[in-house]
Amino acid sequence: MSHLLISASELAQRLKAGHLCVFDVRHNLNDPYQGHREYQAAHIPGAHYLDHETQLVGPRTGKNGRHPLPTRQAFANVMREHGVTPETDIVIYDASGGIFSAHLWWMLRWLGHARQVLDGGWQAWQACGWVTQAITQPVCAPAAWVWPAPLANVVDAAAVEANIKHLAFTVLDARAANRYRGEAEPMDPVAGHIPGALNRPSTENLRDDGRFKSSETLKGEFDLLLAGRSPQNIVHQCGSGITACHNLLAMELAGARGSRLYAGSWSEWCADPARPVAKG
Repeated sequence: MSHLLISASELAQRLKAGHLCVFDVRHNLNDPYQGHREYQAAHIPGAHYLDHETQLVGPRTGKNGRHPLPTRQAFANVMREHGVTPETDIVIYDASGGIFSAHLWWMLRWLGHARQVLDGGWQAWQACGWVTQAITQPVCAPAAWVWPAPLANVVDAAAVEANIKHLAFTVLDARAANRYRGEAEPMDPVAGHIPGALNRPSTENLRDDGRFKSSETLKGEFDLLLAGRSPQNIVHQCGSGITACHNLLAMELAGARGSRLYAGSWSEWCADPARPVAKG
């Protein structure tokens, strides 16, 4: 797990050694400015803030979901502005159990990076009593580089729709069980799920202290859920493509590698009334 997660104490030691870029991606889907306010009040020293509503999304059309992926070039440009190169060591944290960190982790893999998430996030850093700082956003010289081949793959709505009739993969929905069943839908105009999708709420990946479960525990749980399905034949989905990455990361921690992301997720799917909806 060490190549995917880092503890607060390990991060503190690496910060002393330098040559490390830390990204703060704290966010609240119901209050898009909360994360930046929290960053300005206190953050891990030297951390850069990235906004899920403006910097880590592409243009919204009303049909492509609440958090559509930017182009790889646009995302690479954001990374360049923060001085990131393919050799830069990166650690990511949030205050939401790793949901937003996992999304940036996946986006970096999509760009060709393989980097780490702070296990337990901001709360773990605070619990250790490590120093924090306020307001300052580091200024970096833009880096010039050509991004490598992706380490993560994405599927689109057309592939998911075709898959309903000609099954080639299994969709795994990371939303809460009541949203999956169609009993409640606080974010999108239509309730329910993609026909044939399985459900694994991303909260099931964490221990009570907000850290990820052990690799062995995650492996056992995913083995039971997937029932022999190959990880390469799993496509992750949630409300808007963010929380799904938490299940992607959890599967990687479990040694189940090669699954993919449906980035548009439910918010894109339900924007077209012609697409089928399942409940229950």
